[in-house]
Amino acid sequence: MPEKFTIKTSMGDIAIALYDDTPQHRDNFVKLVKEGYYDGIRFHRVIEGFMIQTGDPLSRHDEKRMMHGTGGPDYRVPAEIKHPNKKGTLAAARDNNPQKASSGSQFYINQADNAFLNGEYTVFGVVESGIEVVDAIAMVETDMRDNPLKPVTIETITPVTEG
Repeated sequence: MPEKFTIKTSMGDIAIALYDDTPQHRDNFVKLVKEGYYDGIRFHRVIEGFMIQTGDPLSRHDEKRMMHGTGGPDYRVPAEIKHPNKKGTLAAARDNNPQKASSGSQFYINQADNAFLNGEYTVFGVVESGIEVVDAIAMVETDMRDNPLKPVTIETITPVTEG
């Protein structure tokens, strides 16, 4: 049974399920959620018709705005590239490395079918409900670096227990 979570954002809730066939990404995400890693982190890169990106702990700090998108833990997650970048899928962000290894914490939610990203990034989950929240976040006003002018934050991410 896939791991499920609710991402509580300042603009509403997004329910997600993680894929079982990307176990390193799933387990890393579960670990970070348990640590409260994502609490208070902003969506730092938002491009309407493309995606919304989050997961950088530096984004908690306005004075580090020019560094948003550069932070995270000091490790990468090995690539597990298996799924396409379709609207509503979660994928791990990464820097430019030949192994296509993922950032230890940054991820994006596709707001469109982004086939040009297929084979380049690990898609490790899917939005089950709340895609309208993703769409609303994607439409906020941003600066020239695609960073929202008014912070859009992850308040917390909580596991969903079924039963």
